[in-house]
Amino acid sequence: MSTRALRTAASGMYAQQVNVEVISNNIANINTTGFKKNKAEFKDLMYQDVQINPLSSSTPGIYEPSSDKIQIGNGVQPASTQKIFLQGDLTATNNQLDAAIQGEGFFQLRKADGTYAYTRDGAFKINSEGAIVNNSGYYLEPDIKIDDTTLSIAIGRDGTIEAHERSGNSFVIGNIELVRFINPGGLRAIGDNLYVETPASGAPLLGIPGSEGFGEVMQGFLESSNVDIVEEMISMISAQRAYEINSKTVKTVEEMMTMANNLKRG
Repeated sequence: MSTRALRTAASGMYAQQVNVEVISNNIANINTTGFKKNKAEFKDLMYQDVQINPLSSSTPGIYEPSSDKIQIGNGVQPASTQKIFLQGDLTATNNQLDAAIQGEGFFQLRKADGTYAYTRDGAFKINSEGAIVNNSGYYLEPDIKIDDTTLSIAIGRDGTIEAHERSGNSFVIGNIELVRFINPGGLRAIGDNLYVETPASGAPLLGIPGSEGFGEVMQGFLESSNVDIVEEMISMISAQRAYEINSKTVKTVEEMMTMANNLKRG
């Protein structure tokens, strides 16, 4: 029994260690553009049917083992981490290439190997070829190129990109498309503010910004992290207390085992 209690307490300590690691990652990314907080999820482990002791009596003077049993669990196990895709605050940057999504959706990027990744980070740049890329050099999809005659660009809420030339002429050079997923929580984060689709997320659905189910594109803004520092600090304190209680359980079981050993020696 004591061994089971030690294993159970140890599983609780490990679970809270994982919880603290998730929370610390949230806090570390509080200033990361477009970052979405993680939440650790847990599940209880298998249960065992244990015979109740001491012996119970059904007839005076005759003692029989009780047929009743109780279930005792074996602790807890980290199950997964869930991305919380709540809208972050929009921060004005006044940079014409910065774009934020107000509502649902992701920007679609084409990586060097031809595969696609998705992001909420709209801090775009122009590369040496005049193409719009992200901080990692991945191309915004569909391709949009700006030539050296362009003085400035204007991005509409519907994703339309209009170029203003030095000559005074203006014309549309492309449209930003957004992607959404049936289950965005099923996306896999790969770092660099990027996500890739998984069987759990479902296939990407393309759409025009502002249309049904898709957010609008806001030029000159970036979406801040949706991490609430007060909420994270409360979660950190709660995880710390849970870890402390589990460690005290280990100490209590150790003291009980010591007392039992002393009784045997006595």
